[in-house]
Amino acid sequence: MISPDDLIQLSALQHYAFCSRQCALIHVEQVWAENRLTAEGRIMHEHVHDEGNESRGDVRIERGAALRSLELGIIGKADLVEYHRQLDGSWQAFPVEYKRGKPKPDHCDKIQLCAQALCLEEMLGQRIPAGALFYGKTRRRLDVDFDETLRRATIEAAQKTRELIESGQTPKPVYSKRCESCSIVGECMPRTIQKKRSVESYLKRMLDDT
Repeated sequence: MISPDDLIQLSALQHYAFCSRQCALIHVEQVWAENRLTAEGRIMHEHVHDEGNESRGDVRIERGAALRSLELGIIGKADLVEYHRQLDGSWQAFPVEYKRGKPKPDHCDKIQLCAQALCLEEMLGQRIPAGALFYGKTRRRLDVDFDETLRRATIEAAQKTRELIESGQTPKPVYSKRCESCSIVGECMPRTIQKKRSVESYLKRMLDDT
């Protein structure tokens, strides 16, 4: 168990799974900059949370649900948690995370959603088999099964994210195409720093050869 005073933000797992340098810049160096994409995402989340809770027959909806796991050492919020009434009268939790864009080729969004499910399992004492990601660009839900592979990846992400934040070290940049969609690319400067490192390595090799 991890002390409540040492919990890290659940969103940091998604940042780490996307890019460990981005995670460190945000959660270690406290760097943040907003662009059009993050502004649209923030507005979407605020709109979801402002709608409030409601009931629709055999489905209860809770928005902006507070989450915590002392096992994983994370704290955060779920955009929306649906509770579906079962035949025995119990309620089955089903987390839904809202994203501005479209499904990603990696698992960073699924890891964030699975982390929410693991928090709910610890808080509610029930197994949560699935949830969904709602993407604003496609206006569709993507159902996500919380299988053992995804659960292991999420637990590992939580451990590695904690280690990164506690180390206080920011990884060096490695430029890729997805850097251009990152809101803090200007603060990260992956191309500039990587090019500088390449020049320094070249000069060092030249000096070593002479």
